[in-house]
Amino acid sequence: MSKQHKTSIGGQAVIEGIMMRGPEITSLAVRVPDGSIDVETWENKKVTAWYKKTPFVRGIFNFVDTMRLGYKCLMKSAEKSGSDEGEPDKVDLWLNRHFGEKATGVLTGFASIIAVILALFLFMVVPTFVVKGFNTLLPLGGFSSLVEGLIKIAILVGYMAAVSRMKDIHRMFQYHGAEHKTIFCYESGEELTVENVRRQKRFHPRCGTSFLLIVVVVSVLVTAFVTWSNPWLRVALKVLLLPLVVGISYEIIKLAGRYTNLCTRIISAPGMWLQHITTQEPADEMIEVAIASLKPVLPQVEGSDRW
Repeated sequence: MSKQHKTSIGGQAVIEGIMMRGPEITSLAVRVPDGSIDVETWENKKVTAWYKKTPFVRGIFNFVDTMRLGYKCLMKSAEKSGSDEGEPDKVDLWLNRHFGEKATGVLTGFASIIAVILALFLFMVVPTFVVKGFNTLLPLGGFSSLVEGLIKIAILVGYMAAVSRMKDIHRMFQYHGAEHKTIFCYESGEELTVENVRRQKRFHPRCGTSFLLIVVVVSVLVTAFVTWSNPWLRVALKVLLLPLVVGISYEIIKLAGRYTNLCTRIISAPGMWLQHITTQEPADEMIEVAIASLKPVLPQVEGSDRW
């Protein structure tokens, strides 16, 4: 493998583990209570639909698939690591009584809906009405969209910084760092050992953190021409434009991950800075989990995973 190899393999930190998705296989490696590493693998579904391959259209569909897979693996990791052990509460008992084996799916769907509503409220409703309030005190004119974007960035950074102080989230961010370091080790062509992985950098241009920041920036540009006359109309139009924003952002993150030049460095820089919060230096046992999750998804044909 060449030194400049850039892989399409990507992952996600979960509870006491890491999910890695390769071109053909996805794996989930979790440190279980007895100290061993549980590794589960499954084949990826073949992508045949045109809307998952077409530039500027594929972004929103691939984003939704990634979120669905990530949440599924998060729930699995909680079960495997023993984090969800304990007496069932009233909600669990009610779900089990009414939905039986489908209870987990129902809970997952409900949690996803709540997460989407919360995200729309924080990043669309709140900034719009805050800027609208500013405009009544001090007219911002053409700077309204810029101020709105700065508020979105402040909310994103503030949220990341706040949750990083939680013990469980901090550990997940350490696994996030292990994921990045392991991928960098593979891309550099070095043997996947704890020692080799440990000395890699932990900030990666294709990180989901960078993607979120790019989404915020692109949304400022796309919605700069959306009316401010009615805040609720503006929020509605921003929701309608969200697939376009995600589609453009997806293509930008792909370019930033594929090429290394001055332009892509500039694009990646803000997200890399934010990764100082969302990735932390991992312990050796976390690196072991990252290696265990990466090895099963490596392609049998060398180079078939090129980004």
